[in-house]
Amino acid sequence: MGPEWREGGYVFATVWGDPVPPDTVSSLVADLIRAHNSSVAGDDRDGVLPLARLHDLRHVHATTLLLAGVPVHVVAARLGHADPSVTLRVYAHVIRDQVAEVADVFARSIAASSTAGVSKSVSKKAPADGRGLLSWARSEGLEPPTF
Repeated sequence: MGPEWREGGYVFATVWGDPVPPDTVSSLVADLIRAHNSSVAGDDRDGVLPLARLHDLRHVHATTLLLAGVPVHVVAARLGHADPSVTLRVYAHVIRDQVAEVADVFARSIAASSTAGVSKSVSKKAPADGRGLLSWARSEGLEPPTF
């Protein structure tokens, strides 16, 4: 970097610090994936990467963060969304999956507590017929939270 460098904080920048057009980066990503795939042995289909655009990598990044439990408002800020509701709309399917997963964690916790003798008042009501906690909760007039 010399005196001509202009700091812009870009991830992909020219030698002068100006932003590289997104299509250029997307083309480079596609070229890198093709180069990788051509180096993979013919029978090793597990090593082949699907073609992806730069924008696809943004979605992978956001989805990975959400699945790792990073709060939505933090992911929204990282993506540059001014309002977390944008992130919630785009990634609602990921968040719904997490809600179901949390219900499973809770169900396992209740089941474990009934076998460990903890919280007898709750474990007495826990379903013993294999229906699952959500089915039991609905039959008891309880509804899980919706988003």
